[in-house]
Amino acid sequence: MQFSQILGLAHIKNHLTATADRGRVPHAQLFVGPEGSGVLLMALAYAQYLLCQNTEGENHGGNMACNTKCEQYSHPDLHFAFPVANSDKVKSHAVSDLYLKEWRGFLKEQPYGNLFDWYRWIGIEKKQGQIGVDEAQDIVKKLSLKSYEGGYKILIIWMAEKINQAASNKLLKLIEEPPQNTVLLLLAEDEEQIINTIRSRCQVLHFPKLSEPIIVKALKEKGIPVTEAMAIAQEANGNFNKALDLVNKDSEDLVFETWFVQWVRSAFRAKGNKSAIHDLMVWGEDLSKTGREVQKQFLHYCLSLFRQALLLNYGAEELVYIKIHQADFDLRRFAPFVHENNILDIVSELEKAIFHIERNGNAKLIFTDLSIKLTRLLHSKAQ
Repeated sequence: MQFSQILGLAHIKNHLTATADRGRVPHAQLFVGPEGSGVLLMALAYAQYLLCQNTEGENHGGNMACNTKCEQYSHPDLHFAFPVANSDKVKSHAVSDLYLKEWRGFLKEQPYGNLFDWYRWIGIEKKQGQIGVDEAQDIVKKLSLKSYEGGYKILIIWMAEKINQAASNKLLKLIEEPPQNTVLLLLAEDEEQIINTIRSRCQVLHFPKLSEPIIVKALKEKGIPVTEAMAIAQEANGNFNKALDLVNKDSEDLVFETWFVQWVRSAFRAKGNKSAIHDLMVWGEDLSKTGREVQKQFLHYCLSLFRQALLLNYGAEELVYIKIHQADFDLRRFAPFVHENNILDIVSELEKAIFHIERNGNAKLIFTDLSIKLTRLLHSKAQ
């Protein structure tokens, strides 16, 4: 991976290559950045820079054989860990090494992809992936061996917030005192979900969202007309993965939008209307048939949309980036129903629903209860 292939983030590229050139490489680093900002690509380029002893801020001109292996994600001293679950291919004790072929294909096809894209790629979108204790045992075993090529050994842990408690405890000593010339790169979108004992042992590097001009330029290079590219960049809100999904009309947000509109319309009709209550129950039952990762994604989308509606209601239009694509639903007309008297309760109920879904609660009951509460909250008056 060439640093020049990564969109934006020039200051982070310069920091990583400059510290590597000076030999100041922390043994445990935590890269934190929002979806679609290029955290994974930066980790791949940085790992290649270290493994191949490249110089002058780019991955070329050094060891050609090493660079070729890194470009194919097959360097023997470059290891990966990422969330997995049992599937048709892996019946039990799923670990990353059993999905390496799929992982390399994913990196080549969707380098800005998110966790749900990865789950769909390996066919576990109806399950909740994790980095478990079997994975931790594999990591400890691999990193205890000498490097194949006599230099660094590098482990990239993608979506480190998915490391469960048992695996975290097993990895603590390794992160605190890794073998010589071993570098651990933990990548996360939400560092608050990583236990403090791991966070405190890592040097943290925060990645910003991508700017609109950078996304517009990248889309123009893909042949997107400038007007369309600007509209997509605004809606993507710094997320290049979402921008690509919008270009391909493959964004899960388009499906979530349909579910949301159906939900709030039924909630508005439900006051004093028994048939609308039935519609809400049918809606909850339909949603409960989807996978838990899809359900969590949808609830996070709802959180974002309610927050955007609140901003619109209070005149902060320049901060509103979400666009509703259904012609018969106007976010401006919906916004007045989201106000200071109900937004905190709406957010609280959505976050509780996410919590219960993550812990394998009955999805039908969770969504039915949430729908009834939403009906009451949307009909509450602003003070």
